Amino acid sequence: MAKTSPGEFIRQVRNETNKVVWPTWSETVRTAIMVLIMTMVLAIFFFGVDSFFSAIVRWLLSLLG
Repeated sequence: MAKTSPGEFIRQVRNETNKVVWPTWSETVRTAIMVLIMTMVLAIFFFGVDSFFSAIVRWLLSLLG
């Protein structure tokens, strides 16, 4: 593989960066809101699952004592 000079590398990076389609501000905000909503939904779900299994373990331990 041929070695690339630092100047050529920087030129290639700039060319590739110019091809990137950056999201608009509204797309970024919309995506951030969706991430927050999904995070809250998953947190509530896992809290419920954890509480359910915790109750089962407590009940099973109460049978021993």
